[in-house]
Amino acid sequence: MKIFYSSDDTFEANFNALLQRGKMDIEGVTGIVSGLLKEIQTEGNTAVKAQIAKFDRWEPANDEALEVSTEEMAQAYDALDPELRKALHLSYDRIESYHQKLMPKTWMDKEANGSILGQKVTAVDRAGLYIPGGKAAYPSSLLMNVIPAQVAGVEEIVVCTPTPDDEINELLLAACHLCKVTKVFKVGGASAIGAMAYGTETIPKVDVITGPGNIFVATAKKLVYGEVNIDMIAGPSEIGILADESAREDYIAIDLLSQAEHDEMASSILITTDGELANRVSDKVEEFLGTLSREEIARKSIEERGAIIVTQDMNEAIELMNEIAPEHLEVITNDPMSLLEKIKHAGAIFLGENTPEPIGDYVAGPNHTLPTGGTAKFYSPLSVEHFLKKSSIISMSKEGMQEIGGACAMIAHTEGLTAHEESVRIRLRD
Repeated sequence: MKIFYSSDDTFEANFNALLQRGKMDIEGVTGIVSGLLKEIQTEGNTAVKAQIAKFDRWEPANDEALEVSTEEMAQAYDALDPELRKALHLSYDRIESYHQKLMPKTWMDKEANGSILGQKVTAVDRAGLYIPGGKAAYPSSLLMNVIPAQVAGVEEIVVCTPTPDDEINELLLAACHLCKVTKVFKVGGASAIGAMAYGTETIPKVDVITGPGNIFVATAKKLVYGEVNIDMIAGPSEIGILADESAREDYIAIDLLSQAEHDEMASSILITTDGELANRVSDKVEEFLGTLSREEIARKSIEERGAIIVTQDMNEAIELMNEIAPEHLEVITNDPMSLLEKIKHAGAIFLGENTPEPIGDYVAGPNHTLPTGGTAKFYSPLSVEHFLKKSSIISMSKEGMQEIGGACAMIAHTEGLTAHEESVRIRLRD
């Protein structure tokens, strides 16, 4: 792996290049995606089926062929290895328990004069979840998207997943049955985003769309935002690791590779105060690469987007990591909890050597759909909040109106809105 020292004259240029790691050429595909969305908006299922034939290489015989039957899902669940079924149930229970703790509550506060202020929290009616599919489907992504929606109280959940050559992953179907999802459609890419955003004869229009995807999915989500809400524009996966001299090089090396094996575009960055550890980690990464089933992908990721930075002290290391704002951040130091207060920007923070990033992908409980490419500076992980909206509650008593109405009328008058002003003053005169 490339090793940079923060004291080098060339460091600033190298670091700035790392900050560009998540750049996607959304502008380059916007024209294509916009055309696909327009077709679906105007032609509905006809366009969806034509796009499936073009991109997924199979032709749906009719509208009904777009939907997966609940019987197929139940059969896939029944065929699961018992130990795998048990693991999925454990994951479900822990994700549900964590997200229940995140639920905001409706509240009302009565003032001394009898006026009431508050907030009403309500789930959206229908959520659309995009789950990457094909032969390499990720059932964990289904759980991470469905469960927060269910905890939030969403009444209807729609799932879209691509099925190249009309093949659907059985494990994904089993996870759908476990989550009691009944509406699953064999539509992928920008086509799925358009179908859920605008609705077709078969696929219902939703209120919010969540879930990861490639650049075409990300671009489509960006373009339909406003027609529906979305969770975030997610890019390639990434990991950052803060480590001192106490850290084990084998732990760090394999954790860096746990993201590199996702995608050639994934980035893995270690920042450490120990130059010797940096060299040992670099050697260990090379050793581990030869053992991976996705070695080619991981190697390209590490070579093109991986880096080790050696800093003069931990404060500098944290400052640089905050600037990177990684999707996943591991802190492997003597006392990781003591550094937590200084960490400002990260999608998920993994504290201690016994907390590898993959534990968060599957069974820890917090969501694994996280902001990437530095957007952790202003985005949060997927949660129940993405499936909720809030209404303000205002109920003025007569006494309360007398107390604050004059100020309201004065501001309205200053703004030249005479109907606003009179709406208040007519009540003050009664």
